[in-house]
Order: sequence, then structure tokens, then C-alpha cells
Amino acid sequence: MQEAKFHRRITLLLQFILLVGAAGAIWEQQWLNVLLIAGIIIITLLPLILERRFKVFIPAEFKVLAIAFVFAAVFLGEVHGYYTRFWWWDIVLHTSSGFLLGIVGFLLVYVLNETEQIDMHMRPGFVAFFAFLFALGVGTLWEIFEFAMDSLFGTQMQKPMLGDPSGLTDTMIDLIVDAIGALIISVLGYGYLKTKGNESFLERWIQNFINANPRLFKRNWGRKKNNSE
Repeated sequence: MQEAKFHRRITLLLQFILLVGAAGAIWEQQWLNVLLIAGIIIITLLPLILERRFKVFIPAEFKVLAIAFVFAAVFLGEVHGYYTRFWWWDIVLHTSSGFLLGIVGFLLVYVLNETEQIDMHMRPGFVAFFAFLFALGVGTLWEIFEFAMDSLFGTQMQKPMLGDPSGLTDTMIDLIVDAIGALIISVLGYGYLKTKGNESFLERWIQNFINANPRLFKRNWGRKKNNSE
């Protein structure tokens, strides 16, 4: 209970900072920043919309981590220029996105594997492989989006690097660190599926998601975990 309150307070604090930032951007008539911040605020409300509309409850720790990531990537990175202030900011965030997307991919295929309406029995190796490809695929789509924005609107989402003004090196580094983050989550997820008694943060998050969404699952996870091949 105390942990849930702590996560809610962090979320509210980040949303308050965003509202202050939006007010400041309106005052200075920085309309592009206003749109960006408004988009971030909408994204921070998506978990609440999912819970009320689709009855899918997202664990508080994953919710606050996702909101913090969007806050760091767009509000600090794009609006306040952290990508240019700190050379490592982009690398850290893309590695983090690999973690987050890997977890999303892992939970997605796990739900498909466990839901009663879909008769699927996927091995742990495939679940981990899907999570890895899901994260890398979304990361690739994001790089395509950055290229399109730079080409059509003259932005600099692809950061030119020394000796490579085209941004290709930046794109490849982003994809490589995306892959590293996704691979770490895939390995942790595979270990979770294949072993028992070795608790990790990923296992706690998965178990919290299962406990919060019992209607999505039909089988006892502990029994299936012990019987995994």
C-alpha cells in the first residue's frame, strides 16, 4: 500500500511539472512545445484510460516508469534540449526503451499464451524471442518516425554526430542500445519461465500484472511454470 502511494505521488508530481511547463510555454508563446507537452500529458493519462475502458490494470511500478521515461525523453530531451546538453542522454533513454518495450512484448505474448479464448502453448524460448523482436521492431518504427519528421518538417530528431551529419550513426547506435536493453529483458524473462525460486524485478512485475488482471488468465502460472520445457 505504501509503495502504491509512493508511485502515485511520483506520477502526480511529474504531471504537475508538465502542467507548469505547459503554462510557461503558453506564456512564452512556444506553441510547438505546448503541443509536445500536451501530448505528454495525454500519454501519462493512458494507463487510467486503459483501466477504465478496457479493465486492464497496469502495475504501479511499470506505470510510473513508463511515465518517467516519456517525461525524460520528450519533456527534458526535446523541450529542454537534454539531448544536446548531455551526449549520453539519448543512449540511456534508448536502452531504457529496450527494457520497457521488452517487458511490454513479454506481457503481450504471455497474455496470448494464457488467455482462455486463444488456444496457444508457446515455449519459453519463443516468448523471450518475441519480446526481443517486439522491442526491436517498435524501436525501428520510432527511428523511421524520426527520419520522416526530419525530412518533412526540418526537425533534428536524428542527432547529427561528428563526422556523420546524416544522422545514420545516431540511428544505428539507437538501434544497438535498443537491442541490448531488449536482450537483457528477454534473457531475464526466459530465466523466469524456465526456473523457479529466483525472484527478480521482472518476476515481481509479471506477478503483479497477473494478480491485477485475473480475468485475462485461465491457468495457474505456478503450475505451468513448473511444467515448462
